[in-house]
Amino acid sequence: MKVVLLAGGAGTRISEESTFKPKPMIEIGGMPILWHIMKEYSYYGFNEFIICAGYKQHMIKEWFADYYLYTSDITFDFTEGNDMIVHDKKTEPWKVTIVDTGLDTMTGGRLKRVQKYIGDETFMLTYGDGVCDVNIADLLDFHRKHGKTATLTSVILEEEKGHLDIAYDNSVRHFREKNKADSQPINAGYMVFEPDIFSYLKDDSTVLEKEPLERLASEGELMSYRHHGFWQCMDTLLQKQKLEELWRSGKAPWKIWE
Repeated sequence: MKVVLLAGGAGTRISEESTFKPKPMIEIGGMPILWHIMKEYSYYGFNEFIICAGYKQHMIKEWFADYYLYTSDITFDFTEGNDMIVHDKKTEPWKVTIVDTGLDTMTGGRLKRVQKYIGDETFMLTYGDGVCDVNIADLLDFHRKHGKTATLTSVILEEEKGHLDIAYDNSVRHFREKNKADSQPINAGYMVFEPDIFSYLKDDSTVLEKEPLERLASEGELMSYRHHGFWQCMDTLLQKQKLEELWRSGKAPWKIWE
């Protein structure tokens, strides 16, 4: 099953670093937060990724092109034909497709642009700037059992994310984007979609979190997987520092891999 990562925004709220690199490439513990998210999915056996890039997308491509150089010892032998020898290669078992989905394209438009790489199958999607210790295997099982078009992971936080009205049977009755007064379940990403989602996406101006999710909710096709564990986005420098402190302490809840 493919995992789509939304990694195309400019990240203006953490401009201290995103001025120089895409937000998903900002490092936690010496590795991009995008790598951390991919490691979470890989732990559960999901190793095929489609990255929706945009802002400074060349930097994401360059990083993955040289990934094995970052994780291995290298010998450059200029004495016999300029050979390069890679020792103890430690790269992940990943297949990564990086797509330039445009500089100003909205989230739904980015997803629409990678439809041809997904095909006619169930897929997962999350944002490239937040980590979580959600059990992805349980999330996928929940999605398969309810049989609806979409599942999103919800958490309880006082944050400026999409506001959800969740019924007793975990169906999402209403979806409303960002409101500072909310202290309700929010959309934490870590979504699962059936290919029918593409019929809700029009063009580059489509914001996934607005009309598409709102329509799905009104049609009873959007379900919530409630997560009661750790989730943290990286919108500000303070949030980045919090994630760094957790990583340095050896107590990062999202680090479920060895």
